[in-house]
Formats: sequence, C-alpha cells, structure tokens
Amino acid sequence: MGRIVRLISAALALALTLSVAPAPVSAFASPVSDKRTKAIAIQAQLDALEVKAEIATEDWNQAKIEYDRLHGQVLTINGRLARNKTKTDILQTSLNTRADSMYRSGPLGLLDVLLGAASFDDFATTWDLLNQMNKEEAASVAELKTLRAEALVAQAELKIAESGAKKVYGVMDNRRSSILQDEAQAKALLVGVEADIAALTAADRARRAADAATHGGGGGGTGWDWGNPTRSPRSGVVGIALRYLGSRYVWAASGPRTFDCSGLMMFVYAQVGVSLPHSSRSQISSGERVSRDNLQPGDLVFFGSPIHHVGMYIGGGKMVHSPHTGDVVSIDPIDGRGFAGACRP
Repeated sequence: MGRIVRLISAALALALTLSVAPAPVSAFASPVSDKRTKAIAIQAQLDALEVKAEIATEDWNQAKIEYDRLHGQVLTINGRLARNKTKTDILQTSLNTRADSMYRSGPLGLLDVLLGAASFDDFATTWDLLNQMNKEEAASVAELKTLRAEALVAQAELKIAESGAKKVYGVMDNRRSSILQDEAQAKALLVGVEADIAALTAADRARRAADAATHGGGGGGTGWDWGNPTRSPRSGVVGIALRYLGSRYVWAASGPRTFDCSGLMMFVYAQVGVSLPHSSRSQISSGERVSRDNLQPGDLVFFGSPIHHVGMYIGGGKMVHSPHTGDVVSIDPIDGRGFAGACRP
C-alpha cells in the first residue's frame, strides 16, 4: 500500500512539474524570424553604404566645383596666350619687313634719300619721318619684349592650372568609382530580400506618402502659411521644392527630373534667383548661419561629419530632401540624422 501511495505521489509531482515547466524551445528559429533577422542585418549594411556613397557624392561635387574653376582658368589663360600670339606675330612680321628693307637699301640708300631733298623743307620732313619710324620701331621692339614676357608668365600659370585640374579630375574619378561600387554592392545585397526590406520600411513609406499627400496641394500641416511672405525671407521656395516630391535620386544630378541632395537645393533656389554651388559643404556657407531653434521654412539644413547631406526645412521639424540612391525626393524629420548646422540663403 505504501508503495502505491509513493507511486501516486511521484506521478502527481511529475504532472505538476510538467504543468509549470516552460514549453520546450525549438532548436531552429522560424523561417519568418530568420528572414526578418537577415533583412535587419542587410538594412544596416545598406544604411552604411548609403552614408558612404553620400560622402563620396559630395566629395565628387566639391571636386567638380574646383575642377570647373581650374578649367575656367585654363580656358582664360589659353585665350590670353592666343591673343598674345596674334599681337606677337603682327609685330614680328612688321619688324622683319622693316629690317629686310633697311638691309636691302643700306646706309647709302638712306643718304641718297636725305641728299636728294629738293629743299630744306623736304629734308626736314624726311628727317622727321625717319625719326618717327625709329621711334615706332623702338616701341614695337619694347612691346614685343613685353608680350614675350607675358607669354612666359601665362605658360607657367597654365602649367599650374592644368596640373591642378588633372589632380582634381583624378579625385573625381576615384569618387565616381567608389559610388558605382557602393551602388553595385547595395544591389547585390538586395537580391532575394527586396520584399523583406520593403516590409521593414512599410511604416516609413506610409508616413512619407501621407506627408506627400498633405503637402502636395500647397503645404498645409507644417504650421506655415505658404502664401504669407512675411513668415519667411524666402517665401515660395518651399512650394517650389515640394513640386519635385517623388523625383528619383541620382548622384551628381541637379534636375530637372533627377537630383542628388545638393543638386535639388541648387535647382530649387535657382528658380528664385539665388545661385548655390552644387555641394552641401559649400552650400552651408552660402547664406546667414541659423541656429536649430530659429529655423524657418526655406532654410537649408545640413547633416553629417563631414557634411554630406542637405535638405530644405519646411516647418514642423521636417524637411524636403533627396535622400540617397534608390530613393526619391520626400519629406522626412530632421531628427536623428546628425544635424550639422543650417543657413538661410
């Protein structure tokens, strides 16, 4: 009997243990969980590539500004050299002709001219003419020397400008290669997981679509009246920027259908008569600096260290910008992006 009681007690204890013990953990995660984990890891890699590509893009844009400046110098100097050569050739030809004439006529020819004068007036006139010719020749020789000296200076300047342009072009070429490699790597990472990545960002896409719908008709919802010019020194520029919502990001592009971040700002501000350089690092110096607390719609907001991204503040803590490869012009919060400063062009 005691043995039966012990067996019953043991069975009850085992049942109680089983009832409160945690469910056994499977040795393998679910396929859904695996996909999401992989998608999160790939998204982190894509984010890093986007930042790297943006830095390279703005490096390219900055180098392009310098290249254009140096190329402009080369064209200007070549123009100077061409004009110098034209003048030099004319003077050299003139002096050669006079020298040849003097060699052919010789001193006796000159004496004959002087002694052949019919009167003192003729003699005086001939003498004055010879003196004038000598002065002109002397002036021509002096000018020729000056032109040759100027040509040497211009050639030295040209050599420096061409060398600088070649060096900067090398930087541009390296950045271009880096950007294309990053884009190819991003595409390779996305193969087979596009839907999973899209699912991760579905909420963000929905928010962006709602923002675009809200602002597309004229800017409601930002706390700023687009039609009131007293509210911003650049009234109207935000409305112009919002026309390009949905335009595709393309590195180094500045409109009218595709843009990179600084290209969009340059293109939009050009339509209100403000010229901006095609580089976020240069754009931050293109107007009055503004603190984050004093932002107004139309101000340019900058991000990253080094600065590699720019957007246009539209109010309510949001901006319109062209984010990165694979994305489109959209409205996003300015928070969480490494705010680096702002300016008011």
